[in-house]
Amino acid sequence: MAGATEAQRFIVTDEAGRLDKVLAGLQTIWTRSQVDKLIKNDQVQVNDQVQPSKYKVKTGDVITVAPQTVQATELVPEDIPLDIVYEDDDVIVVNKPQGMVVHPAPGHPDHTLVNALLYHSPLSTINGEFRPGIVHRIDKDTSGLLMVAKNDHAHQSLAAQLKAKTNLREYVALVHGVIKEETGTINAPLGRSPKDRKKQAIVADGRSAVTHFKVLKRYQHYTLISCRLETGRTHQIRVHLQSIGHPLVGDPLYGPKKTIAGHGQFLHAKLLGFEHPTTGEMMQFEAPLPPIFKATLAKLDKSDLNH
Repeated sequence: MAGATEAQRFIVTDEAGRLDKVLAGLQTIWTRSQVDKLIKNDQVQVNDQVQPSKYKVKTGDVITVAPQTVQATELVPEDIPLDIVYEDDDVIVVNKPQGMVVHPAPGHPDHTLVNALLYHSPLSTINGEFRPGIVHRIDKDTSGLLMVAKNDHAHQSLAAQLKAKTNLREYVALVHGVIKEETGTINAPLGRSPKDRKKQAIVADGRSAVTHFKVLKRYQHYTLISCRLETGRTHQIRVHLQSIGHPLVGDPLYGPKKTIAGHGQFLHAKLLGFEHPTTGEMMQFEAPLPPIFKATLAKLDKSDLNH
């Protein structure tokens, strides 16, 4: 139901930036204009102090958004099957399928991963009402591994690891064109596109973003690569690869119209590693490519053999 919500807290786990841009970049239930209004109305605090839009947020800062009126919505647990790779009292590692949104957002009020997780287990409360347990996220049409916090202690630990860049996040991607280099690093700041607010873009005053890639296999017109994230910006891999002339195959937002049909971009979060919040044990998990990804690579193998 519409009405006031409890205050929502967000821990800044990456590099600094203006308060308004950082909060809008979190992709919460607020639009950029709503963020500006919240800040002007002194409803946003950083480390329990009201700050202006231009305030420079630093890693480790805690952003608190005071109660506000939101659109009519309710976060309801839903009995949706989950592919759980690992679970204990602190964390859940889940293999998210293509087509599933991670948490409720405008246009996606339900049937999300969070709805399914809430039916399965209690989750941490740090990231507010609409993102319980979510430490990091992947796009709707990106498949693969996510770590989810079941309590606040675990959430703080996992978020700190993201900030310190000690965790492992490795993706497999199929891109247009043949990449000549065996390895490479793309270091380009990202922010909301000034031309299209649905897109991210490389912008001079954007947040630091670093992607390392390695060629796994070359096809006649495509390249299969692995990507290791040093930062985790919205659409980071998609924008970075487009910027070097090798957009993701099947990407409806950043790729060419002529591409291989699928269920969106061919991008899969294959490897995930982190230190267990309680035991300190280094843990690593791997998820196989989804069937459509495997089938597409098999077709490319067959096509190359016929040339």
